[in-house]
Amino acid sequence: MENAFIVQGGKPLNGTIQLEGAKNVALKVTIAALLFDEPVHFKNIPDISDIKELYHLLESVGAHVKENGETVTIDPTGLHSHEVDLLHGSKIRVSFMLFAPFIKRYGKARIPNPGGCRIGARPIDRMIDLMNAFGVKTEYDHSTGYYDATLNGGVLKGTEYAFAKKTHTGTELAIMLAAMAKGETVIKNAALEPEIDDLISFLNQSGAQIKRSGGEINILGVEHLSHKAPFSIMCDRNNAVTYAVGALATRGDILIKGAKPKHLSTFLSLLDDAGGGHEEQENGMRFFYKGPLHATDVTTAPEPGFMNDWQAPWAILMTQAEGISSIHETVFENRFGYVSELNKLGAHIEYFQPSVDDPNSLYQFDIQSKEAFKQKFQGIRIHGPTHLHGGVMSVSDLRAGAALLIGACVAEGESVVIGTDQIDRGYEYIEHRLAAVGASIRRM
Repeated sequence: MENAFIVQGGKPLNGTIQLEGAKNVALKVTIAALLFDEPVHFKNIPDISDIKELYHLLESVGAHVKENGETVTIDPTGLHSHEVDLLHGSKIRVSFMLFAPFIKRYGKARIPNPGGCRIGARPIDRMIDLMNAFGVKTEYDHSTGYYDATLNGGVLKGTEYAFAKKTHTGTELAIMLAAMAKGETVIKNAALEPEIDDLISFLNQSGAQIKRSGGEINILGVEHLSHKAPFSIMCDRNNAVTYAVGALATRGDILIKGAKPKHLSTFLSLLDDAGGGHEEQENGMRFFYKGPLHATDVTTAPEPGFMNDWQAPWAILMTQAEGISSIHETVFENRFGYVSELNKLGAHIEYFQPSVDDPNSLYQFDIQSKEAFKQKFQGIRIHGPTHLHGGVMSVSDLRAGAALLIGACVAEGESVVIGTDQIDRGYEYIEHRLAAVGASIRRM
């Protein structure tokens, strides 16, 4: 069998894991490097498939990528195209952010409908509206699947723009466009994730003039960016949550090097409610089982709320907690693809539709039809504790896949997790990290 992990579960995970660089920073700073007129150097870039796909994409349009030990160099000086081919664009969603460097360099861009995880409505129209505010006209050709963008007047001009709903990727695209636009830009209702702050730090260290005050970001455009010393990106807090749950759900004890409390505050607060053990150490955070876990009720929300990327591993943890827990997903549709798979292991999880007075205000995705929305489930109830046994599971998306792998570590007996390619998109050699803390796991 190929594209699968085989896991012999039921053993506590104990030991130390070194956290890799953050996927959601690595992808964005790599694209931001195309705003430069000289090579840019980075450290702590994770060796994951999404990054490799982005490298292939950049090479296809003329940029050069060099990996030298811990340092990755992006050289944009050979760029020769403003168009992303359909194959590369379909593989990775972040390709849409290439609008920023292409518009800056060529005044136009042609990019296909982006790929990535299919986990519900991620409205591109918000970013189209954003670009329009900067003077970029964008049209979608249904016959080709391409977005064609053209800069009116030949110059990016600063603007004032307020997002109707917070958007992580939209905020980063706004920052990249504004960093080198003429004049001042004010972005309101900007997303608050620390990954965005890491992008801002990189650009500011390169000569950008970006100031954040909560959800408002003020940017004064500059003509040139330059960064000589390698920029080291933050570690991946989403992966930290995965490994933390692995420690707690298996009744183990793991030190996660590189994890920082300030990036995990909402997770740690809920973990306190559940009775999970954690403590900050000099070089990371320790997560450990200290007694029976308690049921919790959680609603996902944009930063500083409980991240939607954390709800799948949290569901794994709650299968081992006493009582009935609930998770209400408000950021994406269709983010419960792991539930039926986890139930194959003996979990008792059921869907429900939470009662919401104003869905359009609460949910971060666009609700096209109220009648159709009534047929969907944005909540689950998890009955625990349950004894999980081995089984065969299929991965629906990146975070769900990693959560199912942790579920396989919890379950007694042998489990097969099909879909390593999805997990590899965001986790660097996850089988080696889990094996280092005692998991019996092999890749097929």
